[in-house]
Amino acid sequence: MLTITQALYDQIVAHARADHPDEACGVVAGPVGEGRPERFIPMLNAARSPTFYEFDSQDLLKLYREMDDRDEEPVVIYHSHTATEAYPSRTDITYANEPGAHYVLVSTADTDGAGDFQFRSFRILDGEVTEEEVKVVDAY
Repeated sequence: MLTITQALYDQIVAHARADHPDEACGVVAGPVGEGRPERFIPMLNAARSPTFYEFDSQDLLKLYREMDDRDEEPVVIYHSHTATEAYPSRTDITYANEPGAHYVLVSTADTDGAGDFQFRSFRILDGEVTEEEVKVVDAY
């Protein structure tokens, strides 16, 4: 289960909506070993595409050095889908290389009649996708 604060949830959704029609992407870092998302880090989609996201390699290197200096790890890796449901694509599964991370997908398309976005979390390990519950809390 992913437990995330309302503030972080709102920031991820706002980023997805702001970057629409392109996919948004980013990371929420947290203390190493605690599995608690704390620090919202929106990233630039270097692909600038409505169907694909890519972290800029220099930005990603800088981010990982910064997280290392702060004793953090990527707890949530998120991106948006602009025309499809919030479910990992084959490409998303191929690029999922953080076995401990929660992979959050936000859809900015109304694919289920429930409104203009979906917020879903998945674990992706060795190509296997498992959806998990998302619990939104006021604070940890």
